[in-house]
Amino acid sequence: MSENLRINQIFSDFQKQIDEEQELREAIRVICKDIDQISREATTILQVIHHNEAGIMPACQKVRELFEKAREGYGKLKEAVPAKDYYKYQDRWRIMTQRYCFLISLTIWLEQGILATHETIAEILGISAVEEKEGFHLDIEDYLLGVLLMCPELSRLAVNAVTRGDYNKPLQISKFVMEVNAGFRLLNLKNDFLRKRFDGLKYEVKKIEEVVYDLSIRGLLPRNEPEGEVPVQA
Repeated sequence: MSENLRINQIFSDFQKQIDEEQELREAIRVICKDIDQISREATTILQVIHHNEAGIMPACQKVRELFEKAREGYGKLKEAVPAKDYYKYQDRWRIMTQRYCFLISLTIWLEQGILATHETIAEILGISAVEEKEGFHLDIEDYLLGVLLMCPELSRLAVNAVTRGDYNKPLQISKFVMEVNAGFRLLNLKNDFLRKRFDGLKYEVKKIEEVVYDLSIRGLLPRNEPEGEVPVQA
């Protein structure tokens, strides 16, 4: 084989690899677009929690059904992405996955008043909770960011609950968010973005405390508030 033919073969092989990778990127894009659309629908449905107490549980049921559809989407994503290339393409679904961690965490808190675990969220999405060098899994950092995204939504809920005359929910939210804040303080965060998000949590804690304080000085706090901490799922 002449040198010219050998060089042509080398670059032909390169082009084949480029074409295959482009096809994979497009397949991932299409799948992620569908999964992301489901998350936007769930986000819209959960907005009812801020203006209709009676609609909270029905909304949670609706988004649970959407989570099942998202699980199917993540199944397609797992099949499309080679195990060894997980980190190569991870940025294409990372923000979307963080949003799902937020939505699932919020839904479980609304239903049970507890913190959804990393394992629970991974199970709902149908992906592994074990950090792996290869293969599809739920990164702990994505889970933690999802939890942090939930806190501003709970802060907003505390304010809106008061406008509905629900003076117990701000207390429940205050206890829960303070426990989450205490939990994050146990971590030595290396991720700059995660650390910045955590730094913003103190403002949400302060905002909720101000709501509770305002209720207190107005004499609107429930008198027979049960003692003890809001349960946090291990």
